[in-house]
Amino acid sequence: MKNTIFTFNDHSPKYKQIYEKFKSFIEQGDIKPNEPLPSIRQLADSLHVSRNTTLMAYEQLVAEGYIRGESRKGYFVNELEPLFVQEVRIASNPKQTEPESSVCVDFRADAVDQSHFPFKTWRKISNQVLTVKDSFRYGEPFGELCLREQIAAYLLQSRGVRTDPNAIIIGSSTQQMLVYLGHILKDEFQSIIVEDPGYDGAREAFQFHRFTFETLPVYETGADLSKLEQMQSRLIYVTPSHQSPMGVSMSIQQRQMLIHWVNKMRGYIIEDDYDSEFRYTQKPFPALASIDSARVIYLGNFSKSFLPGIRLSYMVLPQPLLDRYQHQFRHFESTTSILSQLAMAKFMEEGEWSRHIKRMRLVYKRKMQHLVSLLRKEFEDTISIIGEQSGLYLLVKVHLNRSEEWLMERAFSYGVKVYPTSCYFVKNNPDKPMIKLGFSNLSFDEIQLGVKLLKKAWL
Repeated sequence: MKNTIFTFNDHSPKYKQIYEKFKSFIEQGDIKPNEPLPSIRQLADSLHVSRNTTLMAYEQLVAEGYIRGESRKGYFVNELEPLFVQEVRIASNPKQTEPESSVCVDFRADAVDQSHFPFKTWRKISNQVLTVKDSFRYGEPFGELCLREQIAAYLLQSRGVRTDPNAIIIGSSTQQMLVYLGHILKDEFQSIIVEDPGYDGAREAFQFHRFTFETLPVYETGADLSKLEQMQSRLIYVTPSHQSPMGVSMSIQQRQMLIHWVNKMRGYIIEDDYDSEFRYTQKPFPALASIDSARVIYLGNFSKSFLPGIRLSYMVLPQPLLDRYQHQFRHFESTTSILSQLAMAKFMEEGEWSRHIKRMRLVYKRKMQHLVSLLRKEFEDTISIIGEQSGLYLLVKVHLNRSEEWLMERAFSYGVKVYPTSCYFVKNNPDKPMIKLGFSNLSFDEIQLGVKLLKKAWL
């Protein structure tokens, strides 16, 4: 391999920059097939980075097939298809392509903090799971009992929800579970009340079964539950702990009002408790399911609080619906990996889950405070900040005579990717455009850079 000088920038993690540099070398043919690469230690010493940094870069290259590791020999370059190499060279020619805006800071909300992820612990437990006989079979259709037992204990301790492990269904994602849930509800319920604005993925799941919608207006101060008296539906989907996307939490009085309504209507509340672990002002509010488990369908997941790629969600069903669900889907295979289920069960059993949540609550609280402080300093009264008490994102209402599309495009031209909120609204449209800013996967320096670039873009 030819000698090449690495110059690191502050815009992305060092492991990613190393990965991208080697990927470019391989695609351009600067490093030939079967050519050996420096060892992890050699590369770390030469670049003055940690061995973990170079290991992460190599692991990404291995995962994507650019290189391979050979036992006791090291890492070697794989051969790429000639057509692929040719296409890469053509695409990389600046004379033949138009320049694209390079994203320096991505305020996405569907990622988690990588620098604090418990790599060693999770890798150790995952390796242990692979030695267990149960790992070499198909999973139970409704989820592994060991994980359902751990979830039941966790829900009682953290959310006040008392449930039997057998009432818990494990699935791959909240939206997938809503599709399955819609299937067992569609014969009894033809319509559903959804929040406006609200999670668009839930609406799509219910639309799949042709439910009709009634909308419950949600404002910066909370949901207008007085509108329930005017509605005909007996089924409602809500995000009470951290309303998606407004970020407001439902008060205990509102929760009791909602429970009273559902008992009167003899319907069901679908409670999506998607990121209740991350509340920064006081302890999380008790779940609706802790007040009345007979009329509440409880949904939770490990994507927001641990790792999106693990694809682990769960649902707690009241007994009548549980019987119906198990009858309908008893011959269907599990939709999520048994390895992920067994690893997460052991992770929780050993207390690592609780330690992770406590650690990340502090990390995310500091990031939220940092972002809010910078936004207020740089933008003053030209913006309003919504939802800073909890969650992994906030909303910025922009008091300028500009559209959501203009704000996004302008930010992108300055190397910042921000996200719309218009997709969440049905009828209850805001008076000013709102932009969604996630911060969970950004460093403090990246947050600071992103806010400064947004100021240049918008003001």
